[in-house]
Amino acid sequence: MSAAMDYQQKLAEKLTILNERGTGVLIRMNYIKKTCADPKLRPTVLTEKAMESAIKYINKKFPNIDFRGNIVSMSCLFFMFTYSQQEILLSQFIMSTLCMFNCAHEMSNGCSDPSYPRLGQMMMEYEHPWKKLTEEFGPHTKSVTSALLSLRMVYPRRNLPAEQWRSSQLLSLLSAPANMLDPASCDTMACEYLSTEVMERWIIIGFLLCHSSLNTNQASQELWKMGLRSGLFLTLIRDEVLNIHKVSEDLFDSIKGYSKRVADIKECREHVLTNIGAMHRERRHFLRGAIKELFKVLDDEPGLLGPKALYVIMALSFSRDEVLWLVRHSENMPKIKMPEDYIDNQMAELLFYMEKLRALMRRYIHVVQRYHVQYLAQFDALVLNDTIQNMYVCPEEESVLMSSFVSALSALSVKQVDNKEEFDFRPLRLDWLRLQAYTSVNKAPLPIKDYPDLAKVMNLIQFHSRMVDNVEELLQETSEVSIFCFYPRVFEKMFTQSSEEMTMKRYLMSFPSVCSHFSNCGHPLCPEEVSKKGLRLCVTFLEQIAKHTSNVVLEICAEQCNLNDQLLPKHCAETISAARHRKQKKPLPKKGEIQKEKPGTESLRKDRTVLTNVDKMHLTLTELCSSYSLTSDFIVCDHIVVPTEFLLSHLETRLSEIIVRMANYNQTTQQIARPSDLLAGVRTYVAGLHSLASYINVDVTRLVKSVLLQQTQPLDSRGGQTITTLYTNWYLESLLRQASNSLIVHCPTMHCFVNQTTDNEPSFRAEEFSDVAELQALAELIGPYGMKFLSENLLWHITSQVTELKKLVIENMDVLVQMRSNFDKPEEMVNLKKRLTGGENVLKRMTIIGVILSFRAMAQDCLNDTLNKHCPFVMGPIKNLKDLNSYEAEIKVTLSVYELASAAGLTCNIDPALVAALISMQTDNTSIDEEYKLSNLLLVYVAVSLPILALDNNSSYSREHGGHNNNIHCLSTAINQLAAAMFTVQKKNIEHELKDFLLMASSTLLQLGQNIEKVEVKNRESIYLLLHMIVEQSSFLSQDMLESCFPYVLLRNAYREVTESACC
Repeated sequence: MSAAMDYQQKLAEKLTILNERGTGVLIRMNYIKKTCADPKLRPTVLTEKAMESAIKYINKKFPNIDFRGNIVSMSCLFFMFTYSQQEILLSQFIMSTLCMFNCAHEMSNGCSDPSYPRLGQMMMEYEHPWKKLTEEFGPHTKSVTSALLSLRMVYPRRNLPAEQWRSSQLLSLLSAPANMLDPASCDTMACEYLSTEVMERWIIIGFLLCHSSLNTNQASQELWKMGLRSGLFLTLIRDEVLNIHKVSEDLFDSIKGYSKRVADIKECREHVLTNIGAMHRERRHFLRGAIKELFKVLDDEPGLLGPKALYVIMALSFSRDEVLWLVRHSENMPKIKMPEDYIDNQMAELLFYMEKLRALMRRYIHVVQRYHVQYLAQFDALVLNDTIQNMYVCPEEESVLMSSFVSALSALSVKQVDNKEEFDFRPLRLDWLRLQAYTSVNKAPLPIKDYPDLAKVMNLIQFHSRMVDNVEELLQETSEVSIFCFYPRVFEKMFTQSSEEMTMKRYLMSFPSVCSHFSNCGHPLCPEEVSKKGLRLCVTFLEQIAKHTSNVVLEICAEQCNLNDQLLPKHCAETISAARHRKQKKPLPKKGEIQKEKPGTESLRKDRTVLTNVDKMHLTLTELCSSYSLTSDFIVCDHIVVPTEFLLSHLETRLSEIIVRMANYNQTTQQIARPSDLLAGVRTYVAGLHSLASYINVDVTRLVKSVLLQQTQPLDSRGGQTITTLYTNWYLESLLRQASNSLIVHCPTMHCFVNQTTDNEPSFRAEEFSDVAELQALAELIGPYGMKFLSENLLWHITSQVTELKKLVIENMDVLVQMRSNFDKPEEMVNLKKRLTGGENVLKRMTIIGVILSFRAMAQDCLNDTLNKHCPFVMGPIKNLKDLNSYEAEIKVTLSVYELASAAGLTCNIDPALVAALISMQTDNTSIDEEYKLSNLLLVYVAVSLPILALDNNSSYSREHGGHNNNIHCLSTAINQLAAAMFTVQKKNIEHELKDFLLMASSTLLQLGQNIEKVEVKNRESIYLLLHMIVEQSSFLSQDMLESCFPYVLLRNAYREVTESACC
């Protein structure tokens, strides 16, 4: 076998490898050029001032920088167009970089790179690339021209205006229903989806390199002119474009005898500026409708994907061509009278249905495989065998290859598809490429031009085989639009334009979905080129779609909230008043006076075609939510992207902000919304959000739970304040602060706080924020976690007061010790009281503690009511556990049970939170005995100070409120809970200590009745009732204990006295 034949056997492999390798080199060169040209990405060695002189010297002397070795000329022809593109891309930056690399190589290895002289000489020769390339390709003019003229039948057919596409009903399956099941086939299968940009690149660059035929061959000239009329720019690589008219004119101006061709170029350019924008605009308009119809039909009848797969591939290829054309011309838009032809605000729809068709092919890949496996085995193999049998010449090498084709195809079976076997027809396609190489050389024993039927059937087989094992690669070849990765400004502009169109909102998801194409444009020779560009753009688009959608959803919720607010009880007074006076003659409304509309009037419609604002918002929401139907997730740069998660994230952030804003908290004026009003608003928003689930498959329940759970914490996930913090601050700083100053009174009868009657108008009505309904609403809003945070803040204030009380006890310790021993000796007690200081302060601080604990008890009760309503099956066991727990059991067990019960809002004999707060106050310097002594003396201090309260005019008991006007009835709560907690910490007997307190308090109050000090006592009976309240609220004291030390007749008389006083 000859050496020529050996080379021919490897020609197919070499072309395949050179094409792939050449593309990678081209991408790497472009990346180096972009990196060196960008000041932000350029290596620092190219920007340092110290290197400027060296770089200038290198550029000046390039490539002769005292290197050893000989310059070798190029030995072989690289792949034609890839090679041409590489030479065009060479730049001064690459020359400098190349030379510096070689300097570094010589310094580190002691010799220059062996390939450097040859490459350096080549770069010098290609300083004017077009001139040099025309010289190199001149000898190949005949073969190149012949190859280009083979496009005469294909390119004009692909370059038709939209009117002809429409008249021929291109891509329509419905135009001929009778032929719908016929397989789509033709003699030039691969050319039907070949990119027009590729053909134009071949035509323009091919005739530039081999231009002599333009003056001698009319067919060449017509094809060349058609290519020049296709547009202004051709893509070299990525975003590098070639201004075809300028380059062609500059080249032909320098060549004699080409003045007519220069005139042709100018004429073609004028034609492009005048007509081409409108032609491509109409094409895109046609394709939007055509591929939408194609998708609808195939989605309804996916079985048609088998015979009509070529239609899908053609539709994707045609659409991709139009997208690529618009992108490269939008970025380099010329100054023309009709710039709107280069702007497409409906690009989203075209991209959307391209993505839909791609997804449809992937979803029904088994249908496509099953059909084409049968086609290959039962039709193509037979036709190929007949074609081979009819060949009168068939050399051995060619015969072996063609026989292997028939054998491989005949062995195929549908069972292989059913068993999900992997198909690989790459060897068959490579053998076909080898066969073309064998039969295309001069004096080939089997010239393929003599057997066109063989080429037709093999091209058909090649397409059918790709539909079995290579569908994904074919989809990438015909529909990937990764060019957007290199035109981010155009991409973002198209997204913005589409998002402004109401009819395009349903297609917006195509933009982030297209970002998944970007990872396919990378190359092993330049893996860092794409990096995370696609992910950044994808996130940007998804954030904007989610933001727009969440805005519309929450605007609808806000509108519903306003309508719901009109139905709240606080707005019904006017309606009730009008109903009472319905029979009266209504006065005519005054001029300019606007009558208030009743709730529901917004639903009355006289004309359904008139859209309200809510109608428009619902329409917008429907459009936006439709875009999420494109895909549930997709992969971008190795990241799984779930679009709905972006929407949920935006809704979570916005809803948190809205809930806090609805609270209307003003720190300066201390104003805040009533919890019941806020709860009504939150419920309306939640109901509105749940309606979102009817548009799109999102877990709204998870969203609501996440947001409301965050609102039960002091800070949300973003570190912002929550309603728990706002309401905690307000109740402490406004309500309880005024209650501490007796401007607001705790009202046990109505289970709330009420304002005292004063000359000044109160800033708020206390009962509107502290009654059962409001505290239950508060418990609904902030939940057990929020109530725990509120409780912790309340207890912090209590511990502050306890600290001050201990200081007062320490100051009067000696006197208190003596009083404890002599409490039953009236004469000595009188003298000791004169020495006792700070009694009023102690009572004031204890009252504050009582007020706080009373409010906390009310909140806990409402929490218990709320939990009983929501989870009675949980509350039942907790209550039973608490009831069965005995105080006589181990204290740690008791406190653990009480802690669980307290978290559920149940009232306990010992407050575990107060116990924990008191334990946290202890220091290492104080012993338990000292703490016990202080606690004991504190109760003595309170007991002996009780008569002071009788001297206060505000200590009168109010039957209406069920307490005293200065909140001293809260002392009973403070004494009982504080004593139980303190003596639990100190491990003492609570009942015994409270009995001692009761004895001392009774004795002191009985001495008040004797009036030994001869002072005027105004509210003695009211203070007697306080003693009864202490016993009544205590779990450790009983009425028998009280009667043993304090006559019941005094209590009975006291109740009668205060009742008669109230009646008067």
